Amino acid sequence: MLDRERRLPVNQDLQFMSLAVEQARIGAREGGLPIGAALVCDGTVLGVGRNRLVQQSSVIRHAETDCLENAGPQPPDVYARCTLYTTMSPCQMCAGAVLLHQVPRVVIGENRSWQSSEEHLRAHGVDVVVLDLEECVDMMNELLARHPELWSWG
Repeated sequence: MLDRERRLPVNQDLQFMSLAVEQARIGAREGGLPIGAALVCDGTVLGVGRNRLVQQSSVIRHAETDCLENAGPQPPDVYARCTLYTTMSPCQMCAGAVLLHQVPRVVIGENRSWQSSEEHLRAHGVDVVVLDLEECVDMMNELLARHPELWSWG
């Protein structure tokens, strides 16, 4: 099945989002925030990452920046063909990284918990797709119920 708005098979988006979800679950098991990301180019996974603010006592190691760091430097023509999958709507810093590297497409697992940069990304020509996956919503709801103090790290 091809979703005309997304221009990619829905199951392909779900397949790559599952990598971000897996990273989010690892982050939660490590005692951190359950947010994960994956960078994909032409069907090849370049890198995955998870929010490590708590684990590394970091102020910038969000899932998206961790993922980009783990993918390593890429030529501009590679970034221009990438999709960044993230379990949660990106913050302004992570949106800035998307724009800096000119990643043309961002697929978001959920945006009910947090939303700050989607319109900014769209205004700069980024194709933003929100899947609204219950498993992503559930991870954040569980975090907020069990460890609300961790949200202040986000």
